[in-house]
Amino acid sequence: MGNFKDFLHEGFFYKLYIPSGPINESLPMVVMLHGCEQSPDQFAEETKMNQLAEKEHFIVLYPTMKRIYNPLFLDPHKSNPAGCWNWFLDENQHRGEGLPKSIVNLMRDAEKKLSNQSLSIDWTRIYSAGFSSGGAMATILGVTYPDLFSGIAVCSGLPYDAANTNLWKDPWNIAAELVMRNGVRDPYKCGSNAFLEMQKAYSETGIKRKVPLIVFHGTNDLTVHPKNASQIIIQWNQAHFLLEGGKGHVNAAPTSVKIDAINNNGRRYSQHSYTDTNDLPAIELYLVHDMEHMWSGGNSGGKFTDPLGPDASSIIWDFFKRAVVN
Repeated sequence: MGNFKDFLHEGFFYKLYIPSGPINESLPMVVMLHGCEQSPDQFAEETKMNQLAEKEHFIVLYPTMKRIYNPLFLDPHKSNPAGCWNWFLDENQHRGEGLPKSIVNLMRDAEKKLSNQSLSIDWTRIYSAGFSSGGAMATILGVTYPDLFSGIAVCSGLPYDAANTNLWKDPWNIAAELVMRNGVRDPYKCGSNAFLEMQKAYSETGIKRKVPLIVFHGTNDLTVHPKNASQIIIQWNQAHFLLEGGKGHVNAAPTSVKIDAINNNGRRYSQHSYTDTNDLPAIELYLVHDMEHMWSGGNSGGKFTDPLGPDASSIIWDFFKRAVVN
């Protein structure tokens, strides 16, 4: 196995997995965002992402959200009492601000650390995957930095702009709890808001492109209602539709649907695929039947994994390899 190292930058701890062996080229990187009550070590072990990175030769960056239990010292950029990513706060949903800015800064710091070892990142192959609050945060990264990320994976997460508040107006995060339980009121509006945020990147960089997305969700998820998964898909399709100059609401019908496929490990799942105008994979949705609030596949005995489900880590990486940003 390769090296799994701890680093600190701007008050953020993060871990970096570097695959072993002679490396003579720039490597892809996956930014893995843990869920509530998880650590990078636990997330890496449960998802088996480091083993996959060793096999497929890519770097994995694991940012850490601090757990601080005294609200007087709560920093919405760097801490949460349960170690959740504060995706529901407005200041963490914009380019150049809050958590998106901090995570991108960690990526750039990782590049410096790697250069000290004569290693480099392939910035044309940067991806992010997250679970639960980390999944919601991965969605935000795809919206705020579409110029940097070439693929996003959301497991048991929520749409961009699902909740938009601050700690003074909503100190108990009621808005977040409501959308977690019920979904958003209007996913098309969320798609329009995502497009408006994406426009900041387009204006700043001149790069206008659609970011491929893959979503996993369990049909028995009682923490984040599974309707959030379909709403993420509507949102992403709507944002891409507006990017292409569309007006009104997009027709979000999938290109193909595989109903009740049987995973080798036991769980049934439905796969909804959406291709772009060049018939390349653009968006995929996996609904895993009878799975709760879990990462599909992964280690048995993990607190937040369901080994009976399809192997999300491998499927996500395969999607990232096949997907083309345009």
